Amino acid sequence: MNTILNKLKGGLIVSCQALEDEPLHSSYIMSRMAVAAMMGGASGIRSNSVEDIIEIKKAVDLPIIGIIKKEYPDSNVYITPTIKEIDALALSGCEIIALDATQRLRPGGISLDVFFKEIRKKYPDMLFMADCSTYDEAIHASQIGFDIVASTLHGYTEYTKDASLPNIDLLSQMVNNCSCPVIAEGGIWQPEQLEKIMGLGVLAAVVGTAITRPAEITKRFVQVLPSNKNKK
Repeated sequence: MNTILNKLKGGLIVSCQALEDEPLHSSYIMSRMAVAAMMGGASGIRSNSVEDIIEIKKAVDLPIIGIIKKEYPDSNVYITPTIKEIDALALSGCEIIALDATQRLRPGGISLDVFFKEIRKKYPDMLFMADCSTYDEAIHASQIGFDIVASTLHGYTEYTKDASLPNIDLLSQMVNNCSCPVIAEGGIWQPEQLEKIMGLGVLAAVVGTAITRPAEITKRFVQVLPSNKNKK
């Protein structure tokens, strides 16, 4: 457990994900993306789906934070929402399983506390990372036994949707008050932002869109072109 955290400590975790409606959706492409991230100096990978994790594992020797994004009709929780996804990830070979740790109820009306108690009992040796959206959620996740807390969902829940990212103040509070390591995730676009965030004392930071989503990167450049700036 400590060995995995030490491998991530002070490093950059690159999120290599592409959903079904995105041009790079392919386990092979994600595995090559992970190789590129490793060559660039990444200390870890965040990956979505068992298929992608398996392919990435073949290509790189880096710790993987695994998730499964799955939508259910009775809940807004979509990052590793049920025991079915946990079971699949536990068999995938990923070193860390990340899941939604917000205050929202999971599918079937299950609370985080009940769900986490179940998965911790079933997988006592697995590292679990709490994807949180607020300070209170991060504190609660650390109190109930998560191994890592992260700011992943800040700005992505109904009650944080107007947040400005990355939220340096939130991360500072999490580092100072959570009883477990903190990983920064969300809205990191510039190396200067990453440098400032690492100075707060986080274990590591995750960068995804700014590195691995070329359509979104292209949009950021295109929007400053005169032809677009003059549009009303």
